[in-house]
Amino acid sequence: MRSASGESEESPPRAKRTPAGAAVLRTDVTEAIRAAVFAELAEGGYGRMSIERVARRAGVGKTAVYRRWGSKLEMVIDMVSAVAVDVTELPDTGSLRGDIETVLMIAAHALRHPLATHIVPDLLAEAARNPAIGAILYETLSDNQRGIGTLLVDRAKQRGELTAPVDPDFLVDLVVGPLYWRLAVARAPLSAGYLAHLATAATTALTATPAP
Repeated sequence: MRSASGESEESPPRAKRTPAGAAVLRTDVTEAIRAAVFAELAEGGYGRMSIERVARRAGVGKTAVYRRWGSKLEMVIDMVSAVAVDVTELPDTGSLRGDIETVLMIAAHALRHPLATHIVPDLLAEAARNPAIGAILYETLSDNQRGIGTLLVDRAKQRGELTAPVDPDFLVDLVVGPLYWRLAVARAPLSAGYLAHLATAATTALTATPAP
């Protein structure tokens, strides 16, 4: 069945019909729109991006985009969340240092994505100009950061690696901050063993006995 937007979204078999009026969103269409969003952000930035431009690049109608996201901001925030480190993808390596290095590897992969070097600085600049974007972006990233930090702190405490209180946000700041500076700000390459060295340094700092 073809919608008014020009997006063909087939109805399920009659035996498994969805409620009247419910759209069946095709995964391939969603992925085409996601790819178009990243391309638009990289090419012209958030300010120039529009639902119309995204739809045209994805080869769908505007209605197909609005079925998935209610606004440009909602769409971009969803994109940011999609490329952030997913807490559910962090395996338990058996040690705090191993967990930290895993986080660094995933973060480095995301930050070295060809589009990330254009998108991240642009979104931060846009957030500085637009308080609404800044607030939502901060909330989204903070929730993700807190989830990662809490997971790593809880694991380390259960293993007995952390005996003193550690703020989960501080853990992520300490671990990812240097990496973000190097890749997103300084745009410097990672030398061999850099992530392993950073993981060791961060672990040493976090597990050091605090001064009385």
